[in-house]
Amino acid sequence: MESPQPFRILTVCTGNICRSPVAERLLQAGLNHASPGSFEVRSAGTRAMVGEPIQPLSAKMISTFRGSPDNFAARQLNQKILRETDLVLAMTSRHRGEVLQLDASLLKRTFTIREFARMLAVLETRGDVVPEGDIVEFWRALPARAASVRHLALAADPADNDVVDPYRRAEEVYHQMEDELAPAILGILRFARLTAPA
Repeated sequence: MESPQPFRILTVCTGNICRSPVAERLLQAGLNHASPGSFEVRSAGTRAMVGEPIQPLSAKMISTFRGSPDNFAARQLNQKILRETDLVLAMTSRHRGEVLQLDASLLKRTFTIREFARMLAVLETRGDVVPEGDIVEFWRALPARAASVRHLALAADPADNDVVDPYRRAEEVYHQMEDELAPAILGILRFARLTAPA
């Protein structure tokens, strides 16, 4: 039996034009491949440059990894968006805090993207990757399971939870963003493939 709606993921950064769109579009592309129709990924910014397209170097990154940067407009994070979300993946611990200021009920469903990828790796080593039924229902229960192993997935340095903001900075900072973001995205997509129906 199919779930009535897909598992909804929200990626969050500041302006919603550099980091969170890259995470949004690459997660969506990979999740579509792992389990078509099971996931919906969107993004928003805590101080969004509303209506702006993705920054050119971020758009190039999305295209390089076979995502689409097209038809994007930055939007401001608000409580309505959060109410429609199953999992929030923030680009930094500060963004995570700002999400929880808007909606404290999301405590066990809001993580930094790098932190969440480490938690999924812990769950994978425990063999917690086999959905008992529908993949969407499995993922709906996943944030609470991930939160339960947070203590086993702590970063050696708190900065390792964050993805650098490259806005108005040199191209090298975009490469640093990619180096920090790509492994987390790949870890999440790997877990999705492991949990996808055969």
